Amino acid sequence: MQDIVMAILVAGLTSGALYALATVGLSLVWGSMGMLNMAHAAMLTLGGYAAYTAVTALGLPLPLGFLAAIAAGSAAGALLYVLVVRNLLKSDRASFESNVMIATVGIGIALENAILLTYGGQPLRQPLTVSGTIALGPVSVPGQSLAVILVVVVLMALLALLLGRTRMGRAIRATAQNRDAAQLMGVAVDRVYFQVLVLSGALAGVCGVMVSSVTQLSPPLGADPMLKAFIMCVVAGLGNLPGAVASAFGLALFEAFVQYAAGARWGFPALLFVVIAVLIWRPSGLFGRAQIRRM
Repeated sequence: MQDIVMAILVAGLTSGALYALATVGLSLVWGSMGMLNMAHAAMLTLGGYAAYTAVTALGLPLPLGFLAAIAAGSAAGALLYVLVVRNLLKSDRASFESNVMIATVGIGIALENAILLTYGGQPLRQPLTVSGTIALGPVSVPGQSLAVILVVVVLMALLALLLGRTRMGRAIRATAQNRDAAQLMGVAVDRVYFQVLVLSGALAGVCGVMVSSVTQLSPPLGADPMLKAFIMCVVAGLGNLPGAVASAFGLALFEAFVQYAAGARWGFPALLFVVIAVLIWRPSGLFGRAQIRRM
């Protein structure tokens, strides 16, 4: 029984790490900009394919493949702001949230189809993987699972330091709390928006590598993490980063135990049931507060 519990915990923590990485990027954009980036899934997929291309086609070392994923995600976030978000903000702030959601849906579909045309629909193996197992007591844990958890923990720590200890982080937090007040205090809000989308894109690129290392590379790779990330955001409260991370790990463990007890097909319905219960009990999320429109 102990072996089974340990195996479920490892599976849940691995999934939780992946969900947390996807959720933080989504929640960061919403909390700072009031924007639901529906192209986040495609940016995640782009990061996975960028790492694959750098290692297999260009013959670069594995660490450079990892950096290629970060660069691809960051570039996608930068282009999204420069070509789309900035123009939508200038044209009509009142309907920005709905306009940008529709626009990013189209961008996500276009990017996914571009990846499909370039690489084909055949699943590919991500070269950035860790082979072998590590014995933790009576349980042999896959090295890839430990690598995923370690990478995510390090990234979460670096993000916390960035938001809490740097000038850029203070500007992001000030903009998230009150955009108008931050602007009156001299914060360059447009630059903050650009930085947030670049940072979110970089996190999406890393997440694409991590997800594809556990599964396989395919054009719709980001769809499932994006859906799960949205569920975590709703449960935590949109825009709440610590709550999003806690919800990601908590719901992933819950999903893992449900899948063991009732079968794999009941994991996702159980998550939806949790979302419905939370929305009835606390419409703003477990850790959230009532949303204030800023745009």
